[in-house]
Amino acid sequence: MRFAEARHWVFDMDGTLTIAVHDFQAIRRALEIPESDDILHHLAALPADEAAAKHAWLLEHERELAYAARPAVGARELLHTLRDRGCRLGVLTRNAQELARVTLEAVGMGDCFDAEDILGRDEAPPKPDPGGLLLLAERWGVRPGELVMVGDYRFDLECARAAGARGVLVNTPENPWPELADLHMPDCAALLRHLAGG
Repeated sequence: MRFAEARHWVFDMDGTLTIAVHDFQAIRRALEIPESDDILHHLAALPADEAAAKHAWLLEHERELAYAARPAVGARELLHTLRDRGCRLGVLTRNAQELARVTLEAVGMGDCFDAEDILGRDEAPPKPDPGGLLLLAERWGVRPGELVMVGDYRFDLECARAAGARGVLVNTPENPWPELADLHMPDCAALLRHLAGG
């Protein structure tokens, strides 16, 4: 199936639909997480009290970023075009669902998704685990191979590969993961042109 014929699209949010603003090194420093550790996996391994306090700090930090979010190049136009074609659209983010909704409203994309199709870190295992994509495929009644996962990082592509979906890399000038990306586009505007045959 060509990408232009795909009817089921799942998007990462931060850095894909929005301009990336998270300073993950600063977050690690604030939460005393080793530089090489994945933030969410590190927090999941902490004692409950410590994890709760650090999750609360992370949520408030991300809330400030959510209200100030700006759309990535071409993202709004891409989503509205896909929505108008009757495509099913979902979000799979390592952010919190409530903040994903705030962010999507702030950047003018909240009307493109059904609320239950926005999956955050509490609704699905964090990427690169394929659980979120498999959940959406089941919910939408399609095979995972009919899904396209669009993201800006290898976790998005690894998630797609593990689920049996196709992975599209956007918003990176070069493609550092050619073995994982089924398609690489410099931004969402270029992806929209590609889907239009331009």
